[in-house]
Amino acid sequence: MELLFGNQKVVEADVPQQSGEQQLTVAAAMAWARDNLLTERPELFMKGSSVRPGVLVLVNDTDWELCGELEAAVADGDRVTFISTLHGG
Repeated sequence: MELLFGNQKVVEADVPQQSGEQQLTVAAAMAWARDNLLTERPELFMKGSSVRPGVLVLVNDTDWELCGELEAAVADGDRVTFISTLHGG
């Protein structure tokens, strides 16, 4: 993941809320990160509107599957973490 985001381990960003949306979701935050922070190879980060298989997503250190996945709400100060379980050989 670091390579895809300009060799940075941590990126702090203020993700704007989509117009007409009540609350920012993980799906909107991922799309914003893809469009604004990703420096290369978006196909290694996302497949369609979700992350690629092999990418773990944590919302405040909790697996996003327990939070509602793409529809999980993200509030000001929350931390969304992407961890790749894939590696080269």
